[in-house]
Parts: sequence; C-alpha cells; structure tokens
Amino acid sequence: MAARPATRPFVRVRGRHAAMSRRQRWERSYVRTLVLCDLFAGVAAGAATFGLRFGDEVTSYNRWYLLLSALLPMVLLLVLAVSRAYERRYLFVGTDEYQRVLRGGIGLIGGAAMFSYALDLDLARSYVLVALPTAIVTAGVLRFALRKQLHRSRSRGERLRRVIVVGHELSVIGITRQLRRERYHGLEVVGCCLPPQHDGAVDLPVYGTFDDVATAVDAADADTVVVLSCPELDGVVLRRLAWRLERDEVDLVVASALIDVAGARTTIRPFDGLPMLHVEHPRLHGGIRLVKELVDRLGALLLLMLFGPVLLGVALCVRITSRGPVLFRQVRVGRDGGEFRIFKFRSMYVDAEARLAELRHLNEHDGVLFKIRDDPRVTPVGRWLRRFSLDELPQLLNVLGGQMSLVGPRPPLPQEVAAYADDVRRRLAVKPGMTGLWQVSGRSDLSWEEAVRLDLRYVENWSLSLDLVILLRTMTAVVRSSGAY
Repeated sequence: MAARPATRPFVRVRGRHAAMSRRQRWERSYVRTLVLCDLFAGVAAGAATFGLRFGDEVTSYNRWYLLLSALLPMVLLLVLAVSRAYERRYLFVGTDEYQRVLRGGIGLIGGAAMFSYALDLDLARSYVLVALPTAIVTAGVLRFALRKQLHRSRSRGERLRRVIVVGHELSVIGITRQLRRERYHGLEVVGCCLPPQHDGAVDLPVYGTFDDVATAVDAADADTVVVLSCPELDGVVLRRLAWRLERDEVDLVVASALIDVAGARTTIRPFDGLPMLHVEHPRLHGGIRLVKELVDRLGALLLLMLFGPVLLGVALCVRITSRGPVLFRQVRVGRDGGEFRIFKFRSMYVDAEARLAELRHLNEHDGVLFKIRDDPRVTPVGRWLRRFSLDELPQLLNVLGGQMSLVGPRPPLPQEVAAYADDVRRRLAVKPGMTGLWQVSGRSDLSWEEAVRLDLRYVENWSLSLDLVILLRTMTAVVRSSGAY
C-alpha cells in the first residue's frame, strides 16, 4: 500500500477548503452566466418579435405588447427557476438540463394561453407563438454553447472535481479509465481507497482502506468521493461516511451496480421503512414509441425536402467522377434481427467488396468492425462525402420506409451480428438510426467495447428529449468530422 503524504493536518485542511472554494466559485459563476444567457434570450426574443410585428413605432395599440416584451425575460427566468433548470445536479452533463428548459417552455406557452383565455385578453396568437418559442430555443442554444465551452475547458484540465474512488481494485481501474476518457464529466480521480488485500495494479495513489476515506479526502485535497458497489460498504457504513463528509461539504456519489441505467428509470420507494431502488423497464413499446415513429417519418420527409438540392448535387458528383451506380445498397440488420437494404451514396470504387479480403489484415478497428483510416477503396469524392457524412443522406429513404430511425444504434452487417455476444444483441431491440450516441461521441475513433456500451446506453434510456439532444450534437460532430473515415 502506498504511503500517505506526510503533510501537516492544518495544511491539508486549508488545501481541501481551497479546493472546495475553487469548485464552488466556478459553479456559482457558471450559474450566473446561465441566468444572464436566459435573460438575453428573453430580451432578444421579445425585441425581435415586437420589431417584426409592429416595427419601431410605439402606439396606444401596441403599448401592451411592448410591456409584454419587457416582462418576458423575467417571466422566462421565473419559469426556468420553477422548472429547476438552475440546480447544479442537472447542469454540466446529461440531458436533464435541456429537458427542464423544454418543459418550462411548454408550461410557459400553455400558461400564457390559459391566462389570456381566462381573462379574455385580446392577445395576438401570432405574437405568443413566435415570442415564447423563440425565447426557449434561444435559451437552449445558449446553454448548449456554454456547456460546450465548459467541456473544452475540462479537456484542458480546468474546472475539474478532485475525486477519491472507493471500491475494489478492478472496479476502481474501470471507472478511472472511463473518467479519464470522458473528461467532459469533470471528475479527476486523484486517489483511491482499497480493501486491505489488493494486488497493487492501480496507477493511483492509495490513501488507505475503506476506513480511511475521510482522511484520504484531506490528504488528496479532494472535494468528491465516489463509492463503487461492494459488499463491505453497506447502508450503515455509507450513512456514517455521509455524516463525516457532510461536515466538510464534500460530495458523496454512490455508483449503482446497474450499468448505464439512467435516473429516469429508477425511483426510491420505501418498503417497511427501507428505501428500495425500483427499476422501470425501458420504453421499447407502447404509445411513446408510436410518437417516435411519427416524428421519424415526418422528420425524414421534411429533411428530404430540405436537402433535395444537396442530394441532387451529390448524386451528380458521384456519377461524373467514378464508374458505377450513384447509390450503394447493402443488406443490414434492423430491429429484432430483420434484414433490410440500406441506401447510401457510393463512396467506394465498384470493386470494393472484392478487395476486402486482401485488405483485411490492415484493419485498424477492434471487435467486429472493419475500418481503415486511409482506405484505398474510397474514391476522392467519397472521402469528402464521408468527412461531412453526406453519404448517409439517402438513409432518409430508409427512415421514411420505417426500416430505420433518425436516432438509434448503428445498423450492423449480418456477419457482424453473427459474431455478436449475447449482451451485444440487445442493440437489436430498437431500430437502427442514421445517428446515435456512438456517432456523436467519436465514431470510428472509439473502440468496439465503447461503441457497444454507448449503443446499449441508448437502448436502455431512450427518450424523445434524448433523441433531440443527439440530433443537435450530430450537427457539431459533422462539423468537427472527427472519426469520419
């Protein structure tokens, strides 16, 4: 076991308090910036809507709307506060923040409609249906931009929480690797506490055993403790640890043994005085899935009309630059193992499939996927299409036909599915998608294990708001073009 740093107690306490002060300072600053962004969204939406509706002339008729435009920023702020869109537990990562902004916006529009109806106000519907959605959308976009800025600063090692991980060695190694890979979560593992008997395989400072967590926090100047699932840390021990950490305002995070099950599916229910964690089944069927089907079909139709000129331009480029058909058709596996033909713009030469065997030894991807960064089978135009994912646009026809979804796991090949382990087959419980968590998190740069984990996370925790967030992230992923080859 590694020796603890020989630091005087009062120095360690000062360091911990300094760490806590730094964290609390940037978190408060972040929330203040959120408030300013939301105020700006309300001001901009009110001013723009009033200007478009009435111009720059104030009359006795539109003076009432001028007052509404002036009140909109404060009303928006109040609605978002009631929706708990400023609570730190919902900020920084995840989709909860955007869900609460969306719910607050829907409530604001509904409340405005009921208010005007109840008081019989002669309120122009066009004004309400433009100003309020514009304010909500602007607030969401500004929050997204602010979060991306936070994630960039975390990738540089800034605004990170200092974490002590408590658990068995293999679990500690696993969570440490994941947090180092996904630094946008903002958790920097600075040490760990292990059982008395361990192999010494962790590349972290070991600050003692499970009985030494509180002193480990002092020694490492940590502000967060992550407790992994292990039998030694039962309810009584965790309760005592929570009391001890509470005195120093150190956050306690207990990692569930349920892998990739989001909080929306879990609720705490008392049973004879004992809190029980109840896990709901994922929403794979029912009415909400019919809503997803409708959104997919309508979305695909609108996108086909929107990108019509782009589709024609790309088809012309493919046709005149290389021999062969414009569209590439390939058998893929869809929901519940059913096969279908996927459509793509052809980005390879016509003999690409025949040359696969001679290139198999150059595979740069692990698992069942075959990927080469500089694949000689890809045409010059094809490289450009893949860089901006334009070769994927014909899949909108598959979405319109009900074979695919706008968002979902990657559509696999039959030979890939034949090599799936039992757990991986869970990906086939939903329709494959044009984009998904795998695509917006690095695409081909991710390992096979990580790609599977992201797809399974999507299957287990699907929601319409998650789809919306993934679609928004897809735009930034396409612009970055990282992992696209």
